[in-house]
Amino acid sequence: MPTYVYEILDSDGNGTGDCFEVVQPMSDDALTKHPETGKPVRRIPQAPNIAGKWSDIKSKGQLSNKNLDKLGFTKYEKRGDGYYEKTAGKGPDTIHNPDNN
Repeated sequence: MPTYVYEILDSDGNGTGDCFEVVQPMSDDALTKHPETGKPVRRIPQAPNIAGKWSDIKSKGQLSNKNLDKLGFTKYEKRGDGYYEKTAGKGPDTIHNPDNN
């Protein structure tokens, strides 16, 4: 479930700068009152948390060489100009393109 950020409003409907977070289903309507104090609130739009290659979420989801091999894929990694070495799967141990020197 996503975490939403809400801002507490003053009596004129302006934001006070005081915020809190609520974990709630996407299907629920946005809160209009603070769950504890009953003060009026508004939901603050937030940027989504998207996993990039630098994040823990992404690194856990990447396939290891062992998994690639098990799934029947072949993986080569570049080791130099026109030279690739197999790190997973079947096929030649190296690939070399002599025109790429």
